[in-house]
Amino acid sequence: MDETPIPPPSSFDGRTAKTTVTSFRIVEALDRHESARLTDLAAELDLAKGTVHKHLSTLRDVNYVVRDGDEYRLSVRFLGLGTNARLNLDLYEIAYDPLEKLADATGEVASIMIPEHGYGVYVHRVSNEGRPDVDIREGESVPLTATAGGKAILSYTPEEQRDRIIERHGLPEMTDATITDREALDEELRRVRDRRLANDKGEYRSGQHCVANPIVDDGVAIGAVTVSGPADRMTEKSIEADFASLVGSTTASIESRL
Repeated sequence: MDETPIPPPSSFDGRTAKTTVTSFRIVEALDRHESARLTDLAAELDLAKGTVHKHLSTLRDVNYVVRDGDEYRLSVRFLGLGTNARLNLDLYEIAYDPLEKLADATGEVASIMIPEHGYGVYVHRVSNEGRPDVDIREGESVPLTATAGGKAILSYTPEEQRDRIIERHGLPEMTDATITDREALDEELRRVRDRRLANDKGEYRSGQHCVANPIVDDGVAIGAVTVSGPADRMTEKSIEADFASLVGSTTASIESRL
């Protein structure tokens, strides 16, 4: 996950429950590892071992952390929360069938991305060959500025809101191809809006290409439809498959159901 980790409680003002911040910093740290020992968590988060132990014990008591020997891991109870959160999204239900058809038509990974907290979040990813072969998980947050889906969304985001997103999260360099200059990004977003089509040629992951269309409701992007895969395979397939048209028709089908 490329979302910036939660900062220490001291970074927040008096309205914030500092103990809650610490608990979620521990949850995030466990999410970055398959499992972790108490001492490793304390060192990584610069916390006293007693503090980490207290939070881990509480999370165990409420069934959100499991202890295996001297290591801790997140409980699959989080899966239930994430699944319910996704099911509550109207866009997920509307886009499910069109996305399955898009994956079949392209033979690549088809995804729905939505904007959340200034990031792009993949709420559904599907491949007609089973598990997607790229290292991006459903629920993962990625920079809007470095992905085709993100650029599609930003191109139909009100200017003031777009400025706030970029001011807060910057222009992180994910690969040598990532756009890290604001003027260059603004020019790119104008092109994306004019064409209603975004491309990512190795900007987020080297060797990966992606094509995306914004899902627009009342003139504002509420998400994006994307197709992604290895650069060489996407290039080869583009000779016969019109990815832009396939993604565009899928987007139109979803928008007609909104």
